[in-house]
Amino acid sequence: MGKRFDRVVVVGYGKATGNVLKYIEEQRQAYGYQLEFIEHELHALSITRKICEERGIPYTSMPDKHELAAYLCSIMEKTLIVSASNNFLFPAVCVEKENITIINFHNALLPDYPGRNAPSWVIYQGERQTGITWHYVTAGIDEGNIIIQKRCAIGPEDKAYELTERLMDLACEGFAECFAAVLEERAQTISQGSILGRRMYRSTEVPGNGFFELSEEPEAIYRLLRSVDYGKNDIFPHMQTVVDGVRVEVIRYRKIVPEKKKDEENVIFLPLSGTHLLKIKYRIL
Repeated sequence: MGKRFDRVVVVGYGKATGNVLKYIEEQRQAYGYQLEFIEHELHALSITRKICEERGIPYTSMPDKHELAAYLCSIMEKTLIVSASNNFLFPAVCVEKENITIINFHNALLPDYPGRNAPSWVIYQGERQTGITWHYVTAGIDEGNIIIQKRCAIGPEDKAYELTERLMDLACEGFAECFAAVLEERAQTISQGSILGRRMYRSTEVPGNGFFELSEEPEAIYRLLRSVDYGKNDIFPHMQTVVDGVRVEVIRYRKIVPEKKKDEENVIFLPLSGTHLLKIKYRIL
């Protein structure tokens, strides 16, 4: 098969990026491109760095966004940039270079839920399904033509970190399905259509503005708590409420059966639909 791209540059971090990187490395001999990896958001135990060391892939740590932009803009060969789990915004001067093509993974079904933390927002808004999108990158955020999408259900108990894991797996599946077409410049894409005025989710935004009233529907409170739950990763601050006139923050929550209810300090119980309770442990601010 003829070589369409001289170089493939992967930018990202984490498990999904590592799996994408391994797949691209496995295809390298067939397509004859050079491959390199850039880690923009650094992690102490870098999965991607280990993969690069094991497979002889050139690795660069480049946390400075200006340095990264300058480096990518300096590329002269015909290059495919794969942005996977990456929060770097490619400058227009780089996106518009004729020798550079950029594809990006987004963890929602574009054109809905563009921007950051999409798994949180789909849970918070009560969506019943979501998915992933691989799309071409343009100067606008998450606006480029769609290459492939894959869908999954959102379960009534799903927490943000659990949904994120499933979306990462879907992203790898979708990438393997479309990579050859992208490399051979034959991908059949779909326009996102009119996106004027659509809601863009920012990294500074928090579902519910980080607060709920105990008078709200317990199911809505449970949905809010699940939407910001990333396990040990502190993506969002603790949710806050008011208990007996005192401002508190939630430190733990669980859905339990009534038989497990017992009096505890700084704990409240809210009735959920069916026969369950929402147990909320808090601390006073």
